[in-house]
This record gives sequence, structure tokens and C-alpha cells, in this order.
Amino acid sequence: MIARGKLFKFIGSFPRCSNRQMLFATTSESNNAIENNISAESVNDLQKVETEATETGTTLKPPRRAMALPAVSPITGMEKVVSSAKAKFDETVELSLGLGIDPRKPNQTFRTLAQLPHGSGKTATVAVFAQGDAAEKAKAAGAAIVGAEELVADIQAGKINFNRCIATPDMMPLVGRIARVLGPRGLMPNPKMGTVTLDVETAVSNALKGEIELRADKFGFVNVPLGKVSFPRDKLLDNLKAVMVTVTNEKPTGASGKYLKQAVLSSTMGKGVQLDVELLDPSSQKFMQSNN
Repeated sequence: MIARGKLFKFIGSFPRCSNRQMLFATTSESNNAIENNISAESVNDLQKVETEATETGTTLKPPRRAMALPAVSPITGMEKVVSSAKAKFDETVELSLGLGIDPRKPNQTFRTLAQLPHGSGKTATVAVFAQGDAAEKAKAAGAAIVGAEELVADIQAGKINFNRCIATPDMMPLVGRIARVLGPRGLMPNPKMGTVTLDVETAVSNALKGEIELRADKFGFVNVPLGKVSFPRDKLLDNLKAVMVTVTNEKPTGASGKYLKQAVLSSTMGKGVQLDVELLDPSSQKFMQSNN
């Protein structure tokens, strides 16, 4: 007869598992069969997989990752997104890009500027903090609002009639007074972003030609407008290509492992289409090609 203490020790030597884990173990063959059939190309096929699982007595649903439709090439994805846009207004084509970074770490933050060859379809209204010759050059380059003290007073009064902001270095002490107003709106001039510069002509020109800001959120996702659904397909793909080259070139120094993790293309009111990240990597020979 086994003593009570030894019996408990004997029983405790077995690996602990939950009822759910035991169910996985007893239905492993069925689960493997399900996972091997997960390459369905439509929702109907996925529903068939669930039906087969029920008929074989498997109570577990297919893995959550299997519920997503297969990734497609940028060309196919763009065609699906544009053709499915049915809203009464000109929807924006957007890219949601998941990066393998941890933005909480200083050497893994991602924020930069990208030049869209064909613009984003959104009109840029540029405000410039400058005086003297720099102010005249900014006006000549197409800046909608140029000023100094009076511009600060307008912003403090809630008059923010612009979506891009540029300043010369000597104006930054003045701009600092309204940092709490501009910062949360993403309008605060930053020397690393090229919006604090003596060359206001080039900065204004780039902003008007379609320069956009790329910035990762706290989860490591970058959301980018690529243009309007009314744009020709080749122009939208050119913009996508330019964004991916910029994202790759500006990879944070602290990023390790897989950098491009996920990419989803969508329109403002449409469904998302998952893209094959291998075809979005500029270092790949298959960059921007079709996977068909």
C-alpha cells in the first residue's frame, strides 16, 4: 500500500492540464485535418470546414488565425479594394501596416515623412512661422498662412485653419508657447521631420506636392492614406511603392526579427484586404509583383 504522502507526490508528478487541453489531445487528428484544410479562399469554404468538424465530433473551432482570408498581392488587393468601394463620396484608400517594433523603446520609435508621387488626394493647407525674407519666400512657395506673433494669437484663439505647420529655427521660442495646442494635433514643427528649417521654400513645396507623415502608434501600426478610389490603379500602386520604400529605409535601429509583419488595404467604408508582406518588401525580388 502506498503511503498518503508518497501517493500525492506520485500524482503531482503528472503534468497538469485543463479539460480543454485534454480535448485538444483526444481530437488532435481531427484538428490536424482541419488545419490542413484552412487554405480556403472564401468564407463559404471556411464554413464547410466548421461543418466537417461538427460532423466528426470535434467541438473545437478552427484556430482563429485560419478565419482570415489568404493574403493577396498588392495588385490584386488594390483591385479588390477599389472595385468594392460603393460609397457616394470619393473614398480614401488606406494602408494599415503592422511593424515588428516596440514604440515604447526609444530606439524603436517610428516617425518620418514620405513623398507620395501622386499625392494623397487631400489638399494641404500650410502655415509657416517666419519673418522677413523667409516669410516672403514662404508666401511665394504657396503657403496659405504666414506670420509670427499674430499667428500665435490666432491659434490661441482656436483658429487652426491649416493641416501642415513649418517654422524657421528663430521662431521656435515663439512656437513653444502653443506647443500644447499643436502637439496633440500632430502639427508641432520638428527639426527631425524637416519642418523646422531655413529652407522654407522646399518644405512648403514638398508639403503641397503630397508629402505625408508616417507615424507608428503604441501598438506598432502605421496608418497611411494612399489616395482616392478615383485615382488610376497605377498611381495608387506607385504611392504604395513609395511608402514601402520609405518604411524600409527608415527602419528603427533597435528593431529586430521580422520587420514587416502585417499589411491590410482598405477603403474608408470598405472591408480590409490582407496583403502578402513578402511582396511589399523592397529587398525582395518579388517586390510589388503578383503572387498569382
